[in-house]
Amino acid sequence: MSGAVEARLDELGLTLPEVAAPLAAYVPAVLTGSYAQTSGQLPLVDGKLPVTGKVGAEVTPEEARRLAEVCALNALAAVKSVVGDLDRITRIVKVTGFVASAPDFTGQPGVINGASELFGEVLGDKGVHSRSAVGVAVLPLDAPVELEVLVELAD
Repeated sequence: MSGAVEARLDELGLTLPEVAAPLAAYVPAVLTGSYAQTSGQLPLVDGKLPVTGKVGAEVTPEEARRLAEVCALNALAAVKSVVGDLDRITRIVKVTGFVASAPDFTGQPGVINGASELFGEVLGDKGVHSRSAVGVAVLPLDAPVELEVLVELAD
């Protein structure tokens, strides 16, 4: 454990996971200038999806909200893999959340709130961000939720 951000995770009873292995030809995150951009982060736990299916059908909105929190933790792990120290984060700039949705499900913002609120709990004002919450037909591995994050960093 190192730094204030990881100490805060510990206070919240959260553990930063190992970086999820890419499923195809990409890397989990890239560093460019003062920014780190994650690839899409699925709610993988120990390399597996705990739940699959569409939100509003096989997956409840509450389950999906918790999975969005897992995606956020995986995104922080991906950022750490390229920046070394999460205390370098000056702001979560943008969160893009994708929700595999049943045709009549319209609660995507509530699902992605799981990630947004986690960033706020962990980073305080630095976790306040712009956001999109998008309903989609299907996600990789039949995941219910996927998250991309753009992070601004201190030098």
